Amino acid sequence: MKRLLPLAVVAALSHAAPSQAALFDDEEARRAITNLRTDITPRIERLEASSRGQLELANQNELLRTEVSKLHGQLEVLLHEIEALKQRQRDFYVDLDNRVRKLETAPVAAAPETPAPDPAAESRDYEAALNLLKEGKYKEAQAAFDQFIKRYPRSGVQPGAHFWAGNAALQAKDVAVANNYFKSVLTNWPNDPVAPDAMLGMANCQQALGDAKSSQETLKKLVERFPDSSAGKAAKQRLARKS
Repeated sequence: MKRLLPLAVVAALSHAAPSQAALFDDEEARRAITNLRTDITPRIERLEASSRGQLELANQNELLRTEVSKLHGQLEVLLHEIEALKQRQRDFYVDLDNRVRKLETAPVAAAPETPAPDPAAESRDYEAALNLLKEGKYKEAQAAFDQFIKRYPRSGVQPGAHFWAGNAALQAKDVAVANNYFKSVLTNWPNDPVAPDAMLGMANCQQALGDAKSSQETLKKLVERFPDSSAGKAAKQRLARKS
């Protein structure tokens, strides 16, 4: 009987072992799951943060592309204006050369008791002032045109002399003086070929002087008076950008 007792104990233990093993496996599994969660959660959070960062970066890239597209459009308009200005200058130089040639050959009516100016000297002085402007010597050009205006008050190229004097003064940052030259053109020779460009120059001066309202009004008048001129078309584009 005593021999049978140990065998019974062994048998009971052998039946209990699987239950303990199962209990052990469950606890290990729970710990493994807990550890896995602890390890995965930060990864998931980092992944979500990375995804949000990528989304924000994509949105920023889209905004940048939109801004670049707008800048390209503005650049195209500016380039067009520059080309239009260059063309107006070329056209005016051609017209100016024609006027100078006519001036050299046409008789000049002298004022009473005033000796007639030498056409050759008048042409030479005008071209000299114009060459100074072409060379970028703006202050010297302004002084030369101003001297021409005073020396040849009855000259047929007085409108051009005032206009180019205004351009020279504007380039030399003497904006108020430039505005007076352009205004003189519009007051004394409102229908001269340089009048549209003088009006555009006056609008530029007003803008530079901080009078944006007057500049806008001048541009509108320019479009109304000279809609088909190069200056009128440039003014129309500038007004469209402001609206």
